[in-house]
Amino acid sequence: MKLFNSALGKNITFVRPAYFIINGLSGIPNIKYYYVFLFFVYVVSVIGNTVVMAVIYLDHNLRAPKYIAVFNLAFVDLFGNSALMPKLLDIFLFNHPSIPYNECLTFLFFCYTCLSMQSFNLVALSYDRLVAIIFPLHYQVKVTHRFMLSLIASFWTFVIIAVFIAVGLLTRLSFCKSVIINSYFCDHGQIYRLACNDHYPNYVLSCLYPVLIFWLPLVFILLSYLYIGFTLAKVASVQEGLKAFKTCIGHLSLVAIYFFPVLITFTLMEKIHPNARIINLSLTSIFPPMLNPIIYVLQTQEIKESVKRLLKNRKKSQISRTKIFTM
Repeated sequence: MKLFNSALGKNITFVRPAYFIINGLSGIPNIKYYYVFLFFVYVVSVIGNTVVMAVIYLDHNLRAPKYIAVFNLAFVDLFGNSALMPKLLDIFLFNHPSIPYNECLTFLFFCYTCLSMQSFNLVALSYDRLVAIIFPLHYQVKVTHRFMLSLIASFWTFVIIAVFIAVGLLTRLSFCKSVIINSYFCDHGQIYRLACNDHYPNYVLSCLYPVLIFWLPLVFILLSYLYIGFTLAKVASVQEGLKAFKTCIGHLSLVAIYFFPVLITFTLMEKIHPNARIINLSLTSIFPPMLNPIIYVLQTQEIKESVKRLLKNRKKSQISRTKIFTM
């Protein structure tokens, strides 16, 4: 099988490879242990996010609009990690570094869609906190189930269209020389730089998307919390302000964990070493989905009480079954 095939038959306009080769981390001894470590983080992430989704689904007390965003965050974390980790383990632990062209673009689509949706989920949660603290009397009017569902749906639509455009532009590139991707997955920036024809539109997107998907959401989140802090300082006592701001600690922790490494990677782009980029992105893809459910369970009183209530009800049902069985 030839490495390169014509995309348009006799009129060769785009030359697409049969496959790409994922290079991963290079020059680091015993690197497989790193991927094993990521696998264990993935297992914890799957368990944690499944528990959060199950608790929200089972407990009818968690029906506030806020929990639509929390459920969606857990779903995105679970879906994104499950799209990434099995393929990553197949590539690096089972030595299958080659990936077919179409499969690589599909892999890219799902990874970037989930990575981007995490950003907008945090925007939805920050808006919820903003309205709940600044306009508590209007919260039930401003933040309804319909509004939150519409907001989440609009974010999904925007992200899917944006990533689809990026993938579509990649199909307009010809790959005449190297097919080695210096990343741990089908990374957009690493792929378009392999092209031997004009990739300026792809470069424009690689500069524009970090602003639209990461910087603007972060600016909105930071401004919303500055406004919250400024308002509380004016109208509330120190004790009341701290009590209100305590409800935001979990969300602020998620913002810091997610945005800091992502912005370093996508702002510096090719200026950072490939190994540093890979470690940054891989940890950003795996760690926040693991920490999100842990932080929300520890910081959100309603979820903690819900977990205790569900465990208590399960224990009661087990005792009842035991009594019936022994009678």
